[in-house]
Amino acid sequence: MLRDLFAKKRKYAQIPSEHIKQDVPEGIMTKCKKCKKIMYTKELNKNLKVCLNCGHHHQMTAKERIDSLVDKGTFVEYDKHMLSENPLSFPDYVEKLEKDRASTNLNEAIVTGEGKIDGMKMVIAVMDAHFRMGSMGSVVGEKITRAIEKAMELQVPFIIFTASGGARMQEGVLSLMQMAKTSSALKMFSDQGGLIISVMTHPTTGGVSASFASLGDYNFAEPGALIGFAGRRIIEQTIREDLPEDFQTAEFLLKHGQLDAVISRHDLKDKLINILDIHVTGGEIEW
Repeated sequence: MLRDLFAKKRKYAQIPSEHIKQDVPEGIMTKCKKCKKIMYTKELNKNLKVCLNCGHHHQMTAKERIDSLVDKGTFVEYDKHMLSENPLSFPDYVEKLEKDRASTNLNEAIVTGEGKIDGMKMVIAVMDAHFRMGSMGSVVGEKITRAIEKAMELQVPFIIFTASGGARMQEGVLSLMQMAKTSSALKMFSDQGGLIISVMTHPTTGGVSASFASLGDYNFAEPGALIGFAGRRIIEQTIREDLPEDFQTAEFLLKHGQLDAVISRHDLKDKLINILDIHVTGGEIEW
């Protein structure tokens, strides 16, 4: 009898079968990383991936970003088929690149191209943190440089959205040299009167924050974005002091004069249109 009793308990305590788990569609719900509220993914996407409860800005893909800003049917991508190699023969690097290409449908951590925003032509570069954490390798630096040169040729503004963990260690100094290359290209573009708009999204760190991300005529950021060079713990261990709670956030940088504005994703397109209108058609600023 005792054996039967325990058998019944085991029966009612069974873990749901794989068949039952598969009946619930994956991706239909999303939990906010900040407030932990669960919401329909479809509703979150409609809201530009901004939490409906707390306003937390979830990461967007490069395609989502471009679709949300660029006039429909006007975007023409540059250098889509440019691929990274393995110059240092770093173990498993090629396999990791192939895995990210398969999971993101991207060939690299950035998408560049030209298009129009409210009818005004510009060149845009959008980093995607879903590919190798948006790390900057040779191809990322080369694509950005080519995009800047194209903006120079077309004499149109250059807009870049950054999202990166920094330089890609698997490419060593070839990755680090992209800081100088992209910065030089931006300097030449600026000297010719080109307009540069940088929008830093979460996260913008390492060599990316220390180069092209911070060189805009306008430097903006999304709310709550992590922006900095070295990691928080490294800095605290070096200076032997505790840092403020909001250290390296977009709001902290704005407070200390390192940003021009922190702009919600819902307002960003209107702000970009306003700035482009000023510089392209001579309109008036509206803040």
